[in-house]
Amino acid sequence: MKNCSRLVYVLFVLLVMSCKEKSNTEKTKTIEVTEKWVSLFNGKDLSDWTVKIKGRPVGDNYKNTFVVENGCLKVNYDAYNDTFNSTFGHIYYNKVFSNYKLRLQYRFTGKQLSDGPSWATANSGVMIHCEDPKKIGLDQDFPVSIEVQLLGGLGVGERPTGNLCTPGTHVVLDNKMATDHCFESSSKTYHGDQWVKLEIEVRNDSIIKHLINDETVLVYTKPQIGGSVDYNKDYWKNKEGMPLKKGYISLQSESHPIEFKNIELLEL
Repeated sequence: MKNCSRLVYVLFVLLVMSCKEKSNTEKTKTIEVTEKWVSLFNGKDLSDWTVKIKGRPVGDNYKNTFVVENGCLKVNYDAYNDTFNSTFGHIYYNKVFSNYKLRLQYRFTGKQLSDGPSWATANSGVMIHCEDPKKIGLDQDFPVSIEVQLLGGLGVGERPTGNLCTPGTHVVLDNKMATDHCFESSSKTYHGDQWVKLEIEVRNDSIIKHLINDETVLVYTKPQIGGSVDYNKDYWKNKEGMPLKKGYISLQSESHPIEFKNIELLEL
């Protein structure tokens, strides 16, 4: 009788464990099903994207700065004759977002244009909560936005990526209003032309997280209008302190070739 009781007990425990595992598996599957990631880039052309380059009207893809090749959205300077001439550019997805996760892969390639600024070597960015590209000034360098700065390693030394820059904005970092222009993340350095995974979690005007290769490297809160803006100064001065709750997403051109792929978004 004792052996039978023990057998029944063991079978009961195994049954309970099996049910728990099945329940956890079903929950995981449910989460996967409900997460509807949407591709923002079709890998074929620039449909649903708008280009704005300094000194050029909105929609003018000057010298084919942004091109699509082999399923990648490339920042390309083949027609520039090695002269950048401060033509900072951005390509904007044609929809405003507020609460979302954005993920993509990027890599730096080739060499920087000879007259590009020294700080722009292996330097680009993903801009979030951007102002409307149709309202950006003709000679405006950067949109008022939050920049997730992307940096490539220079072969030696440390150079973290997934940093924060704040053109015309401020954030709260480590419980303090952060008014400097750029802030380093805790990421590793990625040298050469290796692909790096970036994910950004944006919760309206509350919290923003930067992840590099699935590791959280920077967290801050309360994005808002603030700081100097070269274009339309009075307009932005009157909005200083206003929370940034939503905006466009853009990818940057700063004189060093870079490629992006697998650009996907999950609305929260």
